[in-house]
Amino acid sequence: MIQLFQPQVGDRELAAVAEVLASRWLGLGPRTAAFEAEFAAHLGVPAENVLFTASGTAALFLAVETLGLAPGDEVVMPSVSFVAAANAVVTAGARPVFCDADRRTLNPALEDVAAAVTPRTKAVVVLHYGGAPGDVARIAAFCRERGIALVEDCACSVASSVDGRPVGTFGDAAMWSFDAAKVLTTGDGGMLYVRDAGRIAQARRLAYHGLAHLSGQSGARVLKQWWSLDVAAPARRVIGNDLTAAIGSVQLSRLGELVARRREIVALYDRELAGTDGLRTPPPLPAGQVSTHYFYWVQFDSASRDAVAAELLEAGIYTTFRYAPLHAVPLYGATGPLPRTEALARETLCLPLHPGLSDDDVRTVAATLRGLVAGGTASR
Repeated sequence: MIQLFQPQVGDRELAAVAEVLASRWLGLGPRTAAFEAEFAAHLGVPAENVLFTASGTAALFLAVETLGLAPGDEVVMPSVSFVAAANAVVTAGARPVFCDADRRTLNPALEDVAAAVTPRTKAVVVLHYGGAPGDVARIAAFCRERGIALVEDCACSVASSVDGRPVGTFGDAAMWSFDAAKVLTTGDGGMLYVRDAGRIAQARRLAYHGLAHLSGQSGARVLKQWWSLDVAAPARRVIGNDLTAAIGSVQLSRLGELVARRREIVALYDRELAGTDGLRTPPPLPAGQVSTHYFYWVQFDSASRDAVAAELLEAGIYTTFRYAPLHAVPLYGATGPLPRTEALARETLCLPLHPGLSDDDVRTVAATLRGLVAGGTASR
């Protein structure tokens, strides 16, 4: 089976894990602090504003929780987004308001976001679809002018940038996912960046039971009774640990090579699929934008995506569509159609993309897809 995603780990990651095991310190500790500092340097932000978490979802929930949302508040987000974004908003007591997206890029333009903003809008959450930054610079400027918080969901875009500025640094908060399918993986894990010092301090407390200070050895250095508890607010435990942080440090050092190979695969797909009647490939990036290339998607003129996906699976090629529109989920109480989102959801398919693919694998996927299109599967 040619897989959609595949983690790229090896001897260096194994050696890093072995070092942590030998140290007998597996939980939150020096490796976690080092990974946070390294990732902050990758973004060009202060290390104290970055927090390693147990998952990207945990980071997203923390980002939304620090906004202080209340019942009646609204948060605008694209319907083409992962379910965690809407869940975080609903859990915080606010209402998600979904906006449309560009039919080719699957990212919302500023105009899409602005059309969904009301006097009750307190925040905007944007996803950089497939790693492409989208209209984040204009959306960030719009939000600043109106005093609306901006959260960047950078789960797909760990190495993306606009005019040299990393995505994740345009808004008030951002998160990254490091699960097993991501470009940079720690097995599971995530990173949170919050621009405001008070809000990142709040996020740290919320990530560790709401404690105002840690009760372990670090507390022993500054407190007479370091085992005492000072719970500022009820919370959960979603911190990262040294075992997974060690993997993350190695992966971060390899990020350039991993993304470079993804870029080569994208270019090969573009060449192999160019000129295929009835098939659209991702549009070129605007000038100044750099993508992480997390997804490679194709689109069909007809509503035949499911038939093509089934034929590819039968041929040993796993594909999918991400992300199913959230405005179609009854839980979120959305009203009104989003025509472009509904159209792209019927015609978009994500192809295998990871550095473990050989050029022959990519050619096999492309040739099989071209054959299905030419053979009429894409018109049935």
